Amino acid sequence: MHVTSVVLLLLLITAVSGPFSRLLRLPLPLLLIACGVVASLLGLHIDFEPNTFLLLFIPPLLFSDAYLMPLRDFRELRWPILLLAVGLVIFSTIVGGYFIHWLLPVVPLAASFALAAILSPTDAVAVGGMIEEDHVPRRFLHILQGEALLNDASGLVCFKFAVAATLTGTFSILHASLGFLLVAVGGIFIGIALTFGFNFINRILSRHGFDEPTTQITLMTLLPFAAYLLAEHLEASGILAAVSAGLSLNQSRVFGATQTATRLRGSAVWEMITFIFNGLVFLLLGLQLPDIATQGIRIANRAGDSTWSLIGTIVLLTSMLLLLRLIWIFLVSGAHSLIAKARGYKVGMVSIMETAAMTVGGVRGAVTLAGILSLPIAENGVPEFPMRDLLVTFAAGVIMTSLLIAAVLLPPLSRTLRHDGGDPVNREADEVRRLLALEAIAEMERQSALVTKQLDESAAQQRAEVTAALIAEYRFRLRLLEDASDDRHKPEDSQAPDGAHRDAALARRRFEAALRLHLLRTERKALTRMRQEGQVSDETERLLTRDLDLEETVLSGSARALPRHLDYMDHAKMSSPALYPG
Repeated sequence: MHVTSVVLLLLLITAVSGPFSRLLRLPLPLLLIACGVVASLLGLHIDFEPNTFLLLFIPPLLFSDAYLMPLRDFRELRWPILLLAVGLVIFSTIVGGYFIHWLLPVVPLAASFALAAILSPTDAVAVGGMIEEDHVPRRFLHILQGEALLNDASGLVCFKFAVAATLTGTFSILHASLGFLLVAVGGIFIGIALTFGFNFINRILSRHGFDEPTTQITLMTLLPFAAYLLAEHLEASGILAAVSAGLSLNQSRVFGATQTATRLRGSAVWEMITFIFNGLVFLLLGLQLPDIATQGIRIANRAGDSTWSLIGTIVLLTSMLLLLRLIWIFLVSGAHSLIAKARGYKVGMVSIMETAAMTVGGVRGAVTLAGILSLPIAENGVPEFPMRDLLVTFAAGVIMTSLLIAAVLLPPLSRTLRHDGGDPVNREADEVRRLLALEAIAEMERQSALVTKQLDESAAQQRAEVTAALIAEYRFRLRLLEDASDDRHKPEDSQAPDGAHRDAALARRRFEAALRLHLLRTERKALTRMRQEGQVSDETERLLTRDLDLEETVLSGSARALPRHLDYMDHAKMSSPALYPG
């Protein structure tokens, strides 16, 4: 099959897997891996080049995660994240390496360290497809995401040092520590420097009127690849360079207040890139599994071991990683509580359920597979890495086992985690929306008073009418937000007259919001009909549709602040069935 047909087929599988995942109630990563396995058994084979894989998929995915990372939460949780992302990787590499060498004496100690190091990075993408983010504490999600964002770099650096020690036969803790520091700091510095250059170019282009979204989004898309390639060329960490570039761009807020179109289109582009690349990563993993499994079984049988013995070894390795992760989480939680107590803060220990969910959430994924497949093979006079095929089999088995364990245990565990009183982001957003509406109303009143003094009576009357209409619009949003806030803070045993009055006011607000949304959608349908009948051009239809979409987004955001126990659209349908016959 031609490479173009293969790419198109993989994209099609990625696109249709999402609806099938919801229909079958299967985690999307597992479904994609299964599709890859089936495609491989049906004869679809792709030459897997690990270095190309790392370059093509990992930098943009890590850059996207870093760019979207909530920095305030990241700073608040920086010590737990760093202890998991760096400390746990080193702990797992050392203890896991000795355990692997004890379990499999035929594997050299340095090679055992290499396997333990590449098994240390976790994959937050796989975890995200197995839990409902709206139903778990944000702290839990942010720790898992931050850990996965940084431990890819620390795990790969440890892996490279272990591979070098295996091939050269020499290892120095001092040299390895210094090299780790230089590689990490170099990667971070390169990512920050390239982001600074990108911001500088963007300001120059904007200042001279060349601020078209397509140019800026294209440059932004190339940034993680540039950071990765430059860092690798200078023998620094390319992954840390991509991560630091994303974090730096997140911090700098490169696109200014006037670049609305760039922000909207950029968000859409990165959502598409993330969706496609995440899907392709797990599809490629599934495509490699049959060959890896066949090869591993052949090696085990040649050594006199059965297939069940190979599976048992994989289960032991996975259990060892989970146990080490559990021990480290307990240590980090205890240390965090002691430090907080010494500083006078009241911070409790992590609950048993959250500890279990954090442990099971340490799923291995794409970076582990790409790293283990990058082990040298015998060619052009270069010796093959000791026990390479066996190590690849073990790594692939651990990836699948950790995914299966997480798919079975993580959803029920995540449902037991306690929420901290609802979604803090929505609560904060509602309060900020209210303050912004008050600020806008005050500014319109101030501007109206200043301008009308300088105009004649007719012009002043026209501007007063426009201003009054806008003030009424903002007051409508404000009423929605204030009613929702009052409803959240109102005691359940409030007096009946007050409760009835509040319910009547909310019913009126819901119906008004529903009516406005209904009218917007009516306008959109009429516009589509006019375009089909040739009354308006396609260009005009697209322009006006975009305006209606933006207006609906704003209105929906305000109306969404209403209490969740009764949706405003459902209430409007009940209040006026003739208006909403469906």
